[in-house]
Parts: sequence; structure tokens; C-alpha cells
Amino acid sequence: MTVRVERSFELPVDRERVWEFIADPGRRAGAISVVSEYTVHDDGSATWRLDLPIPVVNRTIAVETEDEERRAPEYVRFVGRSKVMKVVGEHELVETDEGTRLTNRFVVDGSLPGVERFFKRNLDDEMRNLEAALAEDLGVEV
Repeated sequence: MTVRVERSFELPVDRERVWEFIADPGRRAGAISVVSEYTVHDDGSATWRLDLPIPVVNRTIAVETEDEERRAPEYVRFVGRSKVMKVVGEHELVETDEGTRLTNRFVVDGSLPGVERFFKRNLDDEMRNLEAALAEDLGVEV
């Protein structure tokens, strides 16, 4: 089973300020609750260490991520791969009269039982975490 989610939210700041956050692999990783730690490499790729609360996973999972496409300041697509899952994330930024609309798309393909179920239950919370992290970083209310 593949889990897909798309959520958008508006931020009352210009697109370049949102881009500074969303294009940074460390800031993106820091907004995800199950990422216990992360390392951003010199080439811009990152290693996320996930602690998934599912029975078949009893260790921290390393997910190697890299940006596959970047069009500053409007779009970034990244892919993360590990032994237990593949995740594809897309962030699209569109200027609005009030600031910026950020559309987030995530697709998670799990290779172990429970991975997709976990993300199906929790991706909305992760979207709220991303929105809250952005708002805090930008100093705005959401």
C-alpha cells in the first residue's frame, strides 16, 4: 500500500523567506517528529535517523535523502530511501496577495508491515508540525 497526502497552507510572508526554510534539508528534517537526528552532507544530501513506533522496527532507521529537482524559489522535490521505505516529498511555493501558499505532497512506500499504516495515521500531524516549524522560524502566527 502506498500512502499519499497533499496539504496546502498560507503564510503571510514573501516566497523567498519560505524558500529559505523549505529548501534547507536540515530544517525540513527537523520538522518531522520521528526524525531523532539528521546529518546534512556537503553535497546537500542528508541522512535522517527515524524512530518509528511500529512493532517490526526495533532500531533507528537511516533514510538517505537527496533533492532531485530544485527551482528556486518555487519548487523542490526530494527522495528518501531506506531498507524499510521510500519517501518522495514535493514542496511548491506560489506567491499570493497575502504572502505565500505552500503545497506539500508526500508519497510513502513501505517495505515492512506497518510502515504505511503509521504514515497514513500520522502524515496530517507531520504537516501541522511542518507548518508550526515554518511559522516559528518566520516569526508569524498560523
